[in-house]
Parts: sequence; structure tokens; C-alpha cells
Amino acid sequence: MDTVLQQRAPAPGEAALRDLLAPAGISINGTRPWDLRIRDPRCFRRILADGSLGLGETYVEGWWEAEAVDELICRLLSSGLDHPLPSQPRLLWEWLKSRFINPQGLRRSRRVTETHYDLGNVFYQRMLDPWMQYTCAYWKNASDLATAQEAKLELVCRKLGLRAGDHILELGGGWGGFARYAAERFGCRVTLYNLSKEQVAYARERCAGLPVEVHHADYRSAAGTFDKVVSIGLCEHVGARNYPAFFALQQRCLKPDGLMLLHTIGCNRTKITTDPWIQRYVFPGGQLPSLRQLLTAAEGRFVLEDLHNIGADYDPTLMAWHHNFERHWPEFRDRYGDRFHRLWRYYLLSCAGAFRARSIHLWQMVFSPNGIAGGYTAVR
Repeated sequence: MDTVLQQRAPAPGEAALRDLLAPAGISINGTRPWDLRIRDPRCFRRILADGSLGLGETYVEGWWEAEAVDELICRLLSSGLDHPLPSQPRLLWEWLKSRFINPQGLRRSRRVTETHYDLGNVFYQRMLDPWMQYTCAYWKNASDLATAQEAKLELVCRKLGLRAGDHILELGGGWGGFARYAAERFGCRVTLYNLSKEQVAYARERCAGLPVEVHHADYRSAAGTFDKVVSIGLCEHVGARNYPAFFALQQRCLKPDGLMLLHTIGCNRTKITTDPWIQRYVFPGGQLPSLRQLLTAAEGRFVLEDLHNIGADYDPTLMAWHHNFERHWPEFRDRYGDRFHRLWRYYLLSCAGAFRARSIHLWQMVFSPNGIAGGYTAVR
């Protein structure tokens, strides 16, 4: 008797998703590293219904795999498949919250420190470099993460023109890496403000004996007059409706002949929401500024002296973090669990893909209150 081979009927939504992904060169159950390998056919409808939110959630739930999630995301974004449909109800709710609520108000700002930055200092020590830099490194003349992060710190200090005796206000501060570097290498005094109890404890320990004052307080508590002001990786948590007050605070705290450096991730288009998956699972209240938003907030307060886009350097930075995260994961499996593992893998690799696609950027912006006579000499 002849055997008739029956082809599997497509799962609901499979054909539509296949057609959607085709222009990006991504196949369903293909053999290339960036192709989606389906474990649960329910993912088709979820991804179509919820866009990037559904894509991330179904990955964390184990409904699909890809050998190179970073390249998958890069191809999606490079093909323009990052624009959510207005009919997606979950994404509409995120837009409404950002429109009518201040997600970065003082009370809500504590969420990101509790859910992300206070995961444990040992966890971040395993993933980051010796200076504990959780922002973009500078790879121009570097071939490893530690060297690239030290080069970033040196670059920031040189852009600010630091001199011995300068008093620097740092908004955010992380684990105190910049403060320690500026104090040890340039003889500066640093005052920093940070809401994360874990980061503050670490910074106080590592900066002991140095002229570094660490305040466990929101950046809005900053007061005084300083030679230089620096913000590295904080602006992503400030929020669009707070940008004018953010720049006004820095203007108020900076001497007339001082310099301010802003180091921030930014996006190509002005919007009041961020990626919904990142917003929900990684950085609650996070929001990426556009150049228009930042320069509008700075207008009348500062002169923009220099703008440097090093966003392409965030791709190798994130890939280095991912390598360290996977290498040390056995130490943390019992504490955090497999779901956390998939969530953080997707977070690190998807962000690397977004920077690789040049969908988001890393800007270093140098401002002066009144303009520098004769002009500012750019540092690269």
C-alpha cells in the first residue's frame, strides 16, 4: 500500500509571521543562527498580537530559540520591523501610562533600583569590569572589556578637562567607578548621588580614604556649586517630562566657567515610550531621549560644545557582558533560577542587536553654561 506523506498544517499565525519576517531574512525553523526555532506554536499569535513585548515574553517562556538572538534582533530592526501596530492593546496601555503619569517621579524611581541595580554586587562583579562600569565602553584602542572601560573613564575625564582640586558633582554614580578614577588619577573631589543601596554600599567601600562623598539619595537632592558636573547612565531614567528640571539642576550646580558631560543612550525618533519588554522586565520607568528632547531642555541653559556618538561600541560591550554572564551563571543558578537566566540573556543580546542595527545610540555631550571663549577642543 502506498504511503502518502502528509505535510503538517501551519499553526495559527505561522504563515503571517513567516511573511512578516521574510524581508528581514529570518526564517521559521531555518538552519541559520538568527532563524527562529519554534518550540511552542502558540508563540506565533503572541508575537503578532504583542510585537516586541510578545517576542521577548515568548523567548523567556521557552517557546522559541535562536542561536544568535543578537543578530535576529539586529535584522528585525534593520528591516524596520520595530514599529508597533496602534491596535495592540497592551502597547496602547504603555503609551497611556507614559502620557498621563510621571513614571520617573521620585517614588516610582525607586522601582528600578530595587528590581535591577540591587540584584547583588557579586552578580555585577562577575559580569562587569574591575571599575564596575555598567555603561558603554570605549573600544577605539582596546581589545578587552577592562581596557575599554578604563579608556571610557579616561575619555570622560579628558573631555571634562579635569584638574587636581576640581570638585565634581556626579548624578547617579553607579558603583563609584568614575568617582574613584577621577579622585585617584586626577586628584579631584567628587560628590555623588545614588538611590541604589547596594551600589552606595559598594561605592563607599571602594572609595574609602579618597575625597569622595557618596549620598544615598535621588539626584534631585543635589545642591552646591561645582567645577564640573557629570552624568553617566542616569539620563535613561530621568524621563521626558523631567528633562527641563534635570538640566536646570545641572545649570544651578555648575560654576559659570565649568563643564557638564552627559553620557546617555538615545534613540533616533522622539517618543514618550520605550521598548515595552525592556520597560516591563528590565528597566521600569526607563525612557530613551532623542537629541531633540535633550537639546530643547538644554536650550537657554547651556551651549553644546561637543557631541560624540560611540553607540557602535555598545555592541561589543554588551557581548562581553553576555560572555561573562554565561561563564559565571552556574554560581547564580540556584539563587535566580532558569527564567531569570533566559530573561537576562535576551536582555543583553537583544540590546546588542539594537546597537548593531544603529537603532539606538550612545551620546557623550559636553555643555558649558556660557560658551568657551575660542571654542572647545574635542577629545577623541
